[in-house]
Amino acid sequence: QVELVESGGGWVQAGSSLRLSCTPNDGNYIKNGNCMGWFRQAPGKKREAVAAIDSFGGTSYADSVKGRFTISSDKGKNILSLHINNAQPEDPGIYSCADKGYRCRASRWLPPPADEYSYWGQGTQVTVSS
Repeated sequence: QVELVESGGGWVQAGSSLRLSCTPNDGNYIKNGNCMGWFRQAPGKKREAVAAIDSFGGTSYADSVKGRFTISSDKGKNILSLHINNAQPEDPGIYSCADKGYRCRASRWLPPPADEYSYWGQGTQVTVSS
């Protein structure tokens, strides 16, 4: 069973930056190039796919974060990251990383939906203060 662990959440001032990290508790799933994604869920809202990365480094973003968020994977360190730049009032929520469980090549402009992912982390809370 793949277990993903997120870190880096917390308070960030609007307009500032934050870096979230995700690493498997056991196994080299990021190092192996599995397709990964970041999701967020704000209170009272459904979970939203914000960014994804495929096995070849191809990335996709939700329109609401394009130009401000950057997803990256460090295969050497087996870490998936999400850089949040210019945080906005609509960015707060629980951010979770997810693993499809296999390698793939992205075939669409938007991040894949949640039901395409098999393994999830518990999430890390991000709060934006104005």
